[in-house]
Amino acid sequence: MTCRRQAEATGGVIYLICFERPFSHARHYMGWTQALGVRLHLHRAGRGARLMDAVTQAGIGWEVVALFYGDRNDERAMKNHGHARRCPRCP
Repeated sequence: MTCRRQAEATGGVIYLICFERPFSHARHYMGWTQALGVRLHLHRAGRGARLMDAVTQAGIGWEVVALFYGDRNDERAMKNHGHARRCPRCP
C-alpha cells in the first residue's frame, strides 16, 4: 500500500521533524497532516506552524525522521507521552 493510501485509510500521517540544532528549548516538531508533501512544503516556506516559521527564520535545517499513520487523536496521544523525545536520530 502506498504512503498516500495508508494515510487515507488511517486518517493521515503523523510526522516527527528533528532540527539540526536546538531552537531555544525545542529540538523537534511533531505534526499531523492528510497531505504530507504539501505540509512539508509549507514548513520549508516558513508557514504552517509558528515553531517551524521561527526555525526557518533562524536558518536552522531540519529533516523528517519518522512517520506514523493515525489521526489527530493519535498525534495528541503521542505528544502527551513524550514521543518526540524518542527521536531515532538523537542520542
